[in-house]
Amino acid sequence: MSLIEVYEPAMCCSTGVCGNDVPQELVTFSADLDWLRSNDADVRRFNLASEPAAFAAQPAVVQFLQVSGSEGLPLVLVDGVIAMTGRYPDRDQLARWAGLSLVPAGATNLGLTAESGGCCGGSSCC
Repeated sequence: MSLIEVYEPAMCCSTGVCGNDVPQELVTFSADLDWLRSNDADVRRFNLASEPAAFAAQPAVVQFLQVSGSEGLPLVLVDGVIAMTGRYPDRDQLARWAGLSLVPAGATNLGLTAESGGCCGGSSCC
């Protein structure tokens, strides 16, 4: 499984999900990271305000910041390679980078499997 590292701009707390006016993209992204972690993905999240040493310790991040500045954040690395900049990835992208499937093998989006015999439990639909 790949290591996913997210380097974020300075925020008031580690997730940015605090205060009175929380951006929906941060709420969604935090939920997506929780989903990744619940599936044993190796994901790390760094906030420039509280963890500047993590930014300085990663050469790709230092180079990125020298060119783009903190205005270019967030920055996502997958196994040390820049995968995305300037926006947060969606769950599909995170799952692909982590080597996870959003829908379990053999299941449909409704949770039905080939073994369940269709929507009515028989070999065909009602």
